[in-house]
Amino acid sequence: MTGVGGQGVIMASDILTTAALATGYDVKKTDSLGMAQRGGSVTSHVRIGEKVFSPMIPPGGADFLVSYERLEAVRSLGLLKPDGIAIVDSVAVTPLSVTIEGYHYPSVDEVKESFSSITQRAYVLPVMEMATKLGNPRASSVLCLGFLSVFLEIPEQSWLDEIRRHLPSRLHEVNLAAFNAGVDAARERQKEEGK
Repeated sequence: MTGVGGQGVIMASDILTTAALATGYDVKKTDSLGMAQRGGSVTSHVRIGEKVFSPMIPPGGADFLVSYERLEAVRSLGLLKPDGIAIVDSVAVTPLSVTIEGYHYPSVDEVKESFSSITQRAYVLPVMEMATKLGNPRASSVLCLGFLSVFLEIPEQSWLDEIRRHLPSRLHEVNLAAFNAGVDAARERQKEEGK
Protein backbone atom coordinates (compact mmCIF):
# COMPACT_ATOMS: atom_id res chain seq x y z
CA MET A 1 0.00 0.00 0.00
CA THR A 2 1.31 3.40 -0.89
CA GLY A 3 0.29 7.04 -0.86
CA VAL A 4 1.25 10.30 0.78
CA GLY A 5 1.04 11.52 4.35
CA GLY A 6 -2.49 12.06 5.62
CA GLN A 7 -4.23 9.66 3.23
CA GLY A 8 -4.69 6.86 5.76
CA VAL A 9 -2.20 4.37 4.30
CA ILE A 10 -1.03 3.15 7.72
CA MET A 11 -4.56 2.95 9.12
CA ALA A 12 -5.72 0.98 6.06
CA SER A 13 -2.78 -1.42 6.30
CA ASP A 14 -3.51 -1.87 10.03
CA ILE A 15 -7.12 -2.80 9.20
CA LEU A 16 -5.93 -5.27 6.54
CA THR A 17 -3.38 -6.77 8.94
CA THR A 18 -5.77 -7.27 11.84
CA ALA A 19 -8.58 -8.58 9.59
CA ALA A 20 -6.16 -11.18 8.19
CA LEU A 21 -4.93 -12.09 11.69
CA ALA A 22 -8.55 -12.49 12.87
CA THR A 23 -9.07 -14.92 9.98
CA GLY A 24 -6.16 -17.09 11.15
CA TYR A 25 -3.40 -16.02 8.76
CA ASP A 26 0.18 -15.31 9.74
CA VAL A 27 0.89 -11.66 8.92
CA LYS A 28 3.98 -9.46 8.87
CA LYS A 29 3.89 -5.70 8.25
CA THR A 30 6.35 -2.84 7.99
CA ASP A 31 5.83 0.85 7.28
CA SER A 32 8.02 3.50 5.69
CA LEU A 33 6.92 7.01 6.58
CA GLY A 34 9.64 9.29 5.22
CA MET A 35 8.48 12.90 5.37
CA ALA A 36 4.86 11.82 5.73
CA GLN A 37 3.85 14.78 7.88
CA ARG A 38 4.85 17.07 5.03
CA GLY A 39 2.97 15.17 2.33
CA GLY A 40 5.82 12.79 1.55
CA SER A 41 5.61 9.16 0.47
CA VAL A 42 4.15 6.54 2.78
CA THR A 43 4.52 2.85 2.02
CA SER A 44 3.28 -0.16 3.94
CA HIS A 45 4.32 -3.70 3.09
CA VAL A 46 1.88 -6.38 4.29
CA ARG A 47 2.54 -10.08 3.77
CA ILE A 48 -0.20 -12.61 4.50
CA GLY A 49 0.02 -16.40 4.37
CA GLU A 50 0.08 -19.66 6.27
CA LYS A 51 3.60 -18.83 7.49
CA VAL A 52 5.36 -15.54 6.80
CA PHE A 53 9.00 -14.94 7.68
CA SER A 54 9.61 -11.35 6.59
CA PRO A 55 7.46 -8.25 6.08
CA MET A 56 9.42 -6.92 3.11
CA ILE A 57 8.06 -7.61 -0.37
CA PRO A 58 10.83 -8.05 -2.96
CA PRO A 59 10.70 -6.34 -6.37
CA GLY A 60 8.19 -8.13 -8.58
CA GLY A 61 6.77 -10.02 -5.60
CA ALA A 62 3.55 -8.18 -4.70
CA ASP A 63 0.25 -9.86 -5.57
CA PHE A 64 -1.51 -6.54 -4.94
CA LEU A 65 -0.56 -2.89 -5.09
CA VAL A 66 -3.02 -0.49 -3.49
CA SER A 67 -2.14 3.15 -4.10
CA TYR A 68 -4.00 6.15 -2.80
CA GLU A 69 -2.25 8.50 -5.23
CA ARG A 70 -1.33 7.96 -8.87
CA LEU A 71 2.29 9.15 -8.85
CA GLU A 72 3.00 6.90 -5.86
CA ALA A 73 1.46 4.02 -7.83
CA VAL A 74 3.95 4.55 -10.65
CA ARG A 75 6.83 4.81 -8.15
CA SER A 76 5.85 1.44 -6.67
CA LEU A 77 5.16 -0.28 -9.98
CA GLY A 78 8.33 -2.41 -9.73
CA LEU A 79 6.98 -4.19 -6.66
CA LEU A 80 3.97 -5.67 -8.50
CA LYS A 81 4.34 -9.18 -9.86
CA PRO A 82 3.35 -9.91 -13.47
CA ASP A 83 -0.45 -10.16 -13.68
CA GLY A 84 -0.78 -8.83 -10.15
CA ILE A 85 -3.69 -6.58 -9.23
CA ALA A 86 -3.27 -2.82 -8.88
CA ILE A 87 -5.94 -0.66 -7.26
CA VAL A 88 -5.10 3.01 -7.82
CA ASP A 89 -6.89 6.18 -6.80
CA SER A 90 -6.70 8.54 -9.78
CA VAL A 91 -6.31 11.52 -7.44
CA ALA A 92 -3.27 13.75 -7.88
CA VAL A 93 -1.41 15.08 -4.86
CA THR A 94 1.22 17.06 -6.72
CA PRO A 95 4.54 17.22 -4.84
CA LEU A 96 6.11 20.64 -4.32
CA SER A 97 9.11 19.63 -6.46
CA VAL A 98 6.80 19.10 -9.45
CA THR A 99 5.06 22.43 -8.87
CA ILE A 100 8.20 24.50 -8.40
CA GLU A 101 10.68 22.76 -10.69
CA GLY A 102 8.23 21.94 -13.49
CA TYR A 103 8.65 18.16 -13.56
CA HIS A 104 6.04 16.18 -15.47
CA TYR A 105 3.20 14.68 -13.42
CA PRO A 106 1.61 11.54 -14.96
CA SER A 107 -1.91 11.71 -16.34
CA VAL A 108 -4.43 8.96 -15.60
CA ASP A 109 -3.84 7.56 -19.09
CA GLU A 110 -0.08 7.53 -18.53
CA VAL A 111 -0.56 5.65 -15.26
CA LYS A 112 -2.70 3.04 -17.02
CA GLU A 113 -0.07 2.75 -19.77
CA SER A 114 2.68 2.29 -17.16
CA PHE A 115 0.88 -0.73 -15.71
CA SER A 116 -0.08 -2.27 -19.06
CA SER A 117 3.33 -3.93 -19.54
CA ILE A 118 2.96 -5.76 -16.22
CA THR A 119 -0.73 -6.46 -15.77
CA GLN A 120 -4.09 -6.09 -17.42
CA ARG A 121 -5.66 -5.88 -13.97
CA ALA A 122 -4.83 -2.29 -13.04
CA TYR A 123 -7.95 -0.58 -11.73
CA VAL A 124 -7.53 3.19 -11.79
CA LEU A 125 -10.58 4.65 -10.08
CA PRO A 126 -11.79 8.07 -8.90
CA VAL A 127 -11.73 6.79 -5.32
CA MET A 128 -11.53 10.13 -3.51
CA GLU A 129 -14.36 11.48 -5.67
CA MET A 130 -16.46 8.42 -4.79
CA ALA A 131 -15.72 8.85 -1.07
CA THR A 132 -16.54 12.57 -1.25
CA LYS A 133 -19.97 11.72 -2.66
CA LEU A 134 -20.52 9.48 0.36
CA GLY A 135 -19.75 12.38 2.69
CA ASN A 136 -16.05 12.20 3.55
CA PRO A 137 -13.09 12.18 1.13
CA ARG A 138 -10.91 10.64 3.84
CA ALA A 139 -12.98 7.47 3.62
CA SER A 140 -11.17 6.78 0.33
CA SER A 141 -8.66 4.54 2.12
CA VAL A 142 -11.46 2.29 3.38
CA LEU A 143 -13.19 2.36 -0.02
CA CYS A 144 -9.99 0.88 -1.52
CA LEU A 145 -10.04 -1.81 1.17
CA GLY A 146 -13.57 -2.72 0.09
CA PHE A 147 -12.37 -3.08 -3.50
CA LEU A 148 -9.37 -5.17 -2.35
CA SER A 149 -11.53 -7.39 -0.13
CA VAL A 150 -13.23 -8.96 -3.16
CA PHE A 151 -9.90 -10.56 -4.13
CA LEU A 152 -8.88 -11.83 -0.68
CA GLU A 153 -10.11 -14.77 1.37
CA ILE A 154 -10.94 -12.71 4.43
CA PRO A 155 -14.59 -12.79 5.57
CA GLU A 156 -16.49 -9.54 5.19
CA GLN A 157 -17.35 -9.54 8.89
CA SER A 158 -13.65 -9.44 9.81
CA TRP A 159 -13.21 -6.33 7.66
CA LEU A 160 -16.25 -4.62 9.17
CA ASP A 161 -15.20 -5.48 12.73
CA GLU A 162 -11.71 -4.05 12.17
CA ILE A 163 -13.02 -0.88 10.54
CA ARG A 164 -15.17 -0.29 13.63
CA ARG A 165 -12.25 -1.10 15.94
CA HIS A 166 -9.75 1.22 14.23
CA LEU A 167 -12.00 4.24 13.71
CA PRO A 168 -13.98 6.42 16.14
CA SER A 169 -17.71 5.69 16.24
CA ARG A 170 -18.56 9.04 14.57
CA LEU A 171 -16.77 7.77 11.43
CA HIS A 172 -18.27 4.28 11.33
CA GLU A 173 -21.27 5.03 9.13
CA VAL A 174 -19.41 6.79 6.31
CA ASN A 175 -16.53 4.31 6.34
CA LEU A 176 -18.79 1.25 6.31
CA ALA A 177 -20.64 2.85 3.38
CA ALA A 178 -17.26 3.47 1.68
CA PHE A 179 -16.21 -0.15 2.22
CA ASN A 180 -19.46 -1.36 0.65
CA ALA A 181 -19.04 1.07 -2.27
CA GLY A 182 -15.57 -0.41 -2.87
CA VAL A 183 -16.98 -3.95 -2.83
CA ASP A 184 -19.70 -2.93 -5.30
CA ALA A 185 -17.17 -1.24 -7.61
CA ALA A 186 -14.95 -4.34 -7.66
CA ARG A 187 -17.86 -6.65 -8.39
CA GLU A 188 -19.02 -4.34 -11.17
CA ARG A 189 -15.55 -4.41 -12.72
CA GLN A 190 -15.45 -8.21 -12.48
CA LYS A 191 -18.84 -8.38 -14.21
CA GLU A 192 -17.55 -6.15 -17.01
CA GLU A 193 -14.54 -8.44 -17.39
CA GLY A 194 -16.79 -11.51 -17.45
CA LYS A 195 -15.31 -13.03 -14.28
